[in-house]
Formats: sequence, C-alpha cells, structure tokens
Amino acid sequence: MKTFKELGVRADLVKGIQELGIVHPTDVQDKAIPYLLESGGDFIAQAQTGTGKTAAFGLPLLMKIDPKSNAIQGLVIAPTRELAKQIGKQLFRFTKYSEQKIFVEVLSGGDNFDRQVAALQRPTHIVVATPGRLLDLFQKKALTLIGVKYLVLDEADEMLSMGFKKELIKIFGLTRGRGCTWLFSATIPDAIHGLIKDCMSDKPHQLKIDKGHVVNRDIDHKFVICSRDEKTDFIAEFLKRQKENRGVIFCRTKAGAIVLGKQLTTRGFPVAVLQGDLTQKERDTIMRSFKKERVQFLIATDVAARGIDVEGLSFVIHHQLPEQTEYYTHRSGRTARAGKKGTSFVLIEPRERAKITGLENELGLSFTEAK
Repeated sequence: MKTFKELGVRADLVKGIQELGIVHPTDVQDKAIPYLLESGGDFIAQAQTGTGKTAAFGLPLLMKIDPKSNAIQGLVIAPTRELAKQIGKQLFRFTKYSEQKIFVEVLSGGDNFDRQVAALQRPTHIVVATPGRLLDLFQKKALTLIGVKYLVLDEADEMLSMGFKKELIKIFGLTRGRGCTWLFSATIPDAIHGLIKDCMSDKPHQLKIDKGHVVNRDIDHKFVICSRDEKTDFIAEFLKRQKENRGVIFCRTKAGAIVLGKQLTTRGFPVAVLQGDLTQKERDTIMRSFKKERVQFLIATDVAARGIDVEGLSFVIHHQLPEQTEYYTHRSGRTARAGKKGTSFVLIEPRERAKITGLENELGLSFTEAK
C-alpha cells in the first residue's frame, strides 16, 4: 500500500490529513491523485459515497492552485448545502500546515446572500458551491469565473436527479476557459453520459472503483427479521440499551420518518427527524442539535441525509432497505468513521431475506443475523 507522500502529495498537506486520521490512501485516492497531479486532464471517477473522494480531488486541487493569484482558480460543485460545507471544511483542514494560505469560500443556498457577496471581496482561490446559489451570485456580479482552471463536480448523478441539469450546463458555459473537468459520481446514468459528451473532452480518463472495495471494513453488518408492525418495538428496545451511544435511523420515505419520529418521541426517546420538507433553517437547527449531542438519535431519509458528517456515531439502523445499493453504502458509512468501529442493522420482513444475500454478493459483505 502506497503512502500519500509516494502518491506525490506535498509534505505540509500530508501532515494536515494525518492529523485528521487519514493515513493510508483509499482505492479512489490511490488511483486518482497521481493522475490528477501529473496530467490533470478531464477525469471521470465512478465511486460510491464514503470512499474518500474529497481528498482524491481536493489534494491535487490544492497543489495546483497559485496562492499568489487572487483569482478563483478552482470551482467545486456539490448537490447539497451540507456536502458543500463538508468539502469546504475538509479543504480548510488539509491546509492547516501550509505556509502559503489557500482561501476557500463555500457558497450555498440557505446562507445569508449579502454576507457571501461581502466574503467574495476577499482573496478567494477555491469556491465550493451549490449550483443555484453560484448562478445567483454570478448574475449579481458578485464573482467572476473567468479565471477558473479546474472544475470539479462531486456526486454528479445526485445533482442531475435533483434537477440541476440546466444549471450545470450554464456553469460549463461560464467556465469555458478551464483547463480540465473532474467528475465524481456513484453511478453513470444516461444523463451523465450526455453531460460528458457535450461538455467534456472526447476521451476523458476514466476510473471505476469496484463496489467490493468501497465498504468500510470497520462496520459490523447485521440483519433482523421482523414484521412491519414489530419494527418500532425492536428499535425502541435497541435504543433503550444504548446508554451514551448515538446513531442514525434511516427511513425510505418522508411520511415513514415522521411517523417513526412521533412513535419514538411518545415513548420518551430524544430523537429528531430530518426529511425533505423542512426549511433550511429547520434542517440547520436539527443538525446543530444532533452535532452538539442535545439530540441522541436522528431519523433521516436518504436525500435529506446527504452530507451528514457527524463523528462518533456507534450505529445505523435501516428501517427499510434503500431502493438503490449505493444508498446502503452511503447510509452505513455514517458510522465507523475515522478508524472507529460501528454497527449497521437492517430490519427486514421474512420475504426480504434474499435481498441480504444480494447485498452480500454485490458489495462483498458478510451479514450476521441479530436476535
């Protein structure tokens, strides 16, 4: 296994990431970093959430920025405010020991517009943004993208599924002078192929990380067979035994998350519900309470949970299996972060037993039945 130094990462950045507990490169980092440092041409990586993509594109991007120039040279586009903030925070942490500071600004909806306009008056080398807010600020002439050399799209499939295709095409048009585009996506559906064909070079370098290599091996995967009516009782009994342990319970639908939240609150459990109908202010309040441990357990839907990055979670419970396999990886990856252990529980009805075997085969996992 290579070290980050052997991949070509600068010593000050290696020191910064080691302090975050990032010591050995993941598959996507091992394969992406040398290419992006040496060639830096158009690049497509198909890799699941939780595989270390931020460092895979972030470290090369930081090394290619010229700190002496005050122009925006790097532009990272993310589907959600939470993910944008998470990326911005990571880039800031990576540069903790850098002598020449690289300034990163996060621009996302839900934050004060005028404050973002004011922040852009300062030197800014990298912008991490959600598509809508970036274009709003551009239309107000709060920033120029003429100096952008590196355009990064993170979770590109998620952006298209959220309806951002027109915005992405506009952003491609506003950064015509860029040297390269780096696209990261869990899946490559037809809509992504169209975007690649229309907006990237003829033969971008492509990387696909096998699903069997993306699952965190510090997670203990368990399944529980119970009827639909028994699920709330199982969760309540499990939460009673948790003492100080914290975790996330995933539901497939907004309605299901709300109902489960009411049921557990009625039983006296400290839970909060994160679902898509909430305003940004409500989402922020819930996430702040969860991060500051005022709420012990979080109930969330898949889309609402994008970008959740909370340290020290002991477990994840899947009230139902997600519709897409990559969401299982995303969900279970909320626990066992930074080298710690965690458990992922799947609640299935008797007729769903074959789905566990399917997950084992597709992701190279081993599930045990919890009684």
